[in-house]
Amino acid sequence: MKYILLHGMGQNASSWDETVSYLSNTVETICPELSKFFTEENCYYTKMYSSFCEYCNIFSEPLNLCGLSLGAVLALNYAIDYPQKVKSLILIAPQYNMPKFLLKVQNVLFKFMPESQFKDIGLTKKDFITLTNSMANMNFTSGLENVACPVFVLCGEKDNVNKKAAVKIAEKLSRAKFSMIENSGHEVNIDNPKELAKIIEKLNVV
Repeated sequence: MKYILLHGMGQNASSWDETVSYLSNTVETICPELSKFFTEENCYYTKMYSSFCEYCNIFSEPLNLCGLSLGAVLALNYAIDYPQKVKSLILIAPQYNMPKFLLKVQNVLFKFMPESQFKDIGLTKKDFITLTNSMANMNFTSGLENVACPVFVLCGEKDNVNKKAAVKIAEKLSRAKFSMIENSGHEVNIDNPKELAKIIEKLNVV
């Protein structure tokens, strides 16, 4: 089975390396660099999502999408708009109704971070702020009923910021299951990659 693994904001494609290292050869993975879905002139979510859709639509077979945080938002958005194209979803620390206050706090933190901390991600500090501002009014609540595939919602046990939203989205999606990942904060693919790989392996035989 093939999985497209979508990293979170502040990560890059290599953030999946350790998780992938624990997977067997029966699981094929593709880890796109999300910064590639932007242009230097346009770092808005709508541009990113449009480019992401073009990327996904190249594949002829239904997709298994696994996304963390921003990656989960993209995966969920795509499953809402193209339900026939998605075979399964793994959503890690997802949000479906963007928390405006949290995004504002995040932007304040970005402003005080040195530019050097962004160099390995493929986006500048300004790009990050533009992206988060462009997501502030997003709300997928009315589209959740379009998601037709099995959904596995995950959240790190220490990720108190996203835990409530993860539980809620699992309740709202008709074919969803929720699991907590022990010994993990927000970045499950970094904090507990072995456990995450076990879950992907289990789903691989479902």
